[in-house]
Amino acid sequence: MTAVRAGWILTQRNLAHWVRQPWAPIFGLLFSIMLLLVFGFLFGGAITVPGGGDYITFLLPGMLALSMMFGVESTATAMAGDARKGITDRFRSLPIGSASVALGRVGADMANSALELLVLILGGLLIGWRITSDPASAALAVILLLFLRFAMLWIGIFVGLTFRGDGATMAVQVLVWPIGFLSTAIVSAETMPDWLGAIAAWNPLSATASAARELFGNPTGITEGPLADHAVWLALGWPALLTAVFLPLSARAYRRLRA
Repeated sequence: MTAVRAGWILTQRNLAHWVRQPWAPIFGLLFSIMLLLVFGFLFGGAITVPGGGDYITFLLPGMLALSMMFGVESTATAMAGDARKGITDRFRSLPIGSASVALGRVGADMANSALELLVLILGGLLIGWRITSDPASAALAVILLLFLRFAMLWIGIFVGLTFRGDGATMAVQVLVWPIGFLSTAIVSAETMPDWLGAIAAWNPLSATASAARELFGNPTGITEGPLADHAVWLALGWPALLTAVFLPLSARAYRRLRA
């Protein structure tokens, strides 16, 4: 059996788990919707966008990017759970390629992320967000968002295989929350102190959020800096770099896995 075929079978196995126990992806989606509503309607009236523009229109692409990053927690938890229960070791004993287990997780999580992205976009349209660019640019924005999620998957797989048990969840939370909020997903870097804004501008999440805003035709909140002219290229480069680093690290962690 080829690694791709085995990966597809494991993808179906993971999706079947979500069909029988859908609460984890449902609550993950509800959490993203809650953040959107809290920041958009509770705090949004006090937040201005540099360069002008409606805050909800600025916020929505940032929340789409943030939801792609937050998904890393479910990936790490699932991989850690399979490793702790010995399920991964059973897979290792089967005549399948070593990449099949990771491919199965990647396939299922990407399918879930695409569905989450679709629901959030439809929800955004219902509360007044609009796409003012052409369809090709909007499609590229969606691709960049999913590319960020793809890169985050490999970080989640690596963390889940390295920190098994509750340590995986804690490690991801320590990683995701500071990086997620120290970005331009919710506010523009130009509203921050200079030193903090410089850090936020070089955050991989900021690149994807800014590129999505630009491609959707929404306010970017940027008047100067590296994201002003190169957001799309940075949104391509950062996930590619993260994937290049964490994919081989994930493969190494899988080979070294012990029950």
